Amino acid sequence: MTASPAGTGLPRRVRAGYALGSLATGAFGTVPGLVLLPYLTDTLGIAAGIAALLVLLPKAWDVLVNPVVGRISDRSRSPWGPRRPFLLFGGIALAVLFAAMFAGPVGTGADAGWYVAFAFLATATAFAFFQVPYVAMPAELTDDYQERTRLMTWRIAVLAVAILVSGAVAPAVVQAGGSGIPGHRWMGLFVAVLIVAGAVGAFVGTRGTSAGTVGESEPSLRAQLRVVSGNRPFRLLLACFVIQSAGIATVLAGVNYFVEQVLDAGEGGTTIAFVAFVGPALLVMPLWSRIGARIGKLRAFVRASLIFAVGALALVAAPLLPSVLPYLVIVVIGCGYAGLQVFALAMLPDCIAYDTARTGRRQAGVFTGVWTAGETFGLAFGPGIYGLVLQVFGYVSSDTGTAAAQSDTARLGVLLGFTVLPALLVGLPVLLLRRYDLTSARLAEAEAAAEAGAGAGFERSAAVGESEPSR
Repeated sequence: MTASPAGTGLPRRVRAGYALGSLATGAFGTVPGLVLLPYLTDTLGIAAGIAALLVLLPKAWDVLVNPVVGRISDRSRSPWGPRRPFLLFGGIALAVLFAAMFAGPVGTGADAGWYVAFAFLATATAFAFFQVPYVAMPAELTDDYQERTRLMTWRIAVLAVAILVSGAVAPAVVQAGGSGIPGHRWMGLFVAVLIVAGAVGAFVGTRGTSAGTVGESEPSLRAQLRVVSGNRPFRLLLACFVIQSAGIATVLAGVNYFVEQVLDAGEGGTTIAFVAFVGPALLVMPLWSRIGARIGKLRAFVRASLIFAVGALALVAAPLLPSVLPYLVIVVIGCGYAGLQVFALAMLPDCIAYDTARTGRRQAGVFTGVWTAGETFGLAFGPGIYGLVLQVFGYVSSDTGTAAAQSDTARLGVLLGFTVLPALLVGLPVLLLRRYDLTSARLAEAEAAAEAGAGAGFERSAAVGESEPSR
């Protein structure tokens, strides 16, 4: 795959085409986190604690499968390009399996819960075969430090649209389809269409960008993890983002419960809350891009994290606030969320490019395999831990398609899980980034050293911690 050289921009067609893949990642990253836990507890009648495990365990599988997919992606050979076939075939498989997840042949109860769990496992595996190659592509599409931020801005803009459309419309489709099991089946088909559109759009839009093969990756999972462990900026960024993904996922998992049990609003309130969370991202995305160019990606990333955390903590007072104010606070949280997504995904290709310069080997699939494994585990851990909070606080499940009446204690659990928990999960991990020092100057230094034939020396010294220049 031939990358755009430093100092030159990618064609607008490639930016837009690549960004369309976020229709698939956004839909799958949003809808299960938004509706799957309520579907299990309030439609299938699964106890909240069991539902939490059914949501968590299939995604834990990704911790193992995603690095393997990264290795396969790195070694792939195709006239279409080393990554692009995965976009098409992985995306189509993802769409079919997602629709099947809500089209179970059994009704309610334990059997239905197990069906959903196994279908979710298969769907998560298909998602790995789409997402890992997709996330690996930016490090190979361009060698320009700032162009990666621009590419991610396009991607996150489409991601915001995908999250907005899938998250806001999916509950409406459930209601229009008759609620309960029939409504969720129609919702599954709706999301499947979005996924296919994103997969085909990314495959077609990146046509012509592949002109070779990607360097062969490490031969084993242990060797891949050893490569990742030798890249300190990547380790720190990954640890932070995985924990923050869990915090974001608790917001997605809890919004339906929060609106119904704390704000006493119906399904229309869920749509309003979701639009308030995601909608501002479309407006502030360009602003975050300019802020990052001015103060640096790391400082902007930290500021976005703190905006999210402070806003989530402020929502603790939601029961005492006038009805419109909680939604305005959610708007603030959404602004922080937009920055989190932009800068984490813009810093990832920098870490991959640094490793290429440091070692002389292009192994984007290895890093994105580990990255997406961590991210998807975080996105599953959020609903899982939220479900456990509901169980501890005595939330009562229902198999009628409508939430049961809850005690004051259960409603307190809904509130704390939606506010304090995500605030801690998003705010505290930024402390891990105090040692992150991969600036544009340092990356340029590593790339210059590699061009001068000093890549091997960089690798040896980095292995013993001596190649970390002062900022």
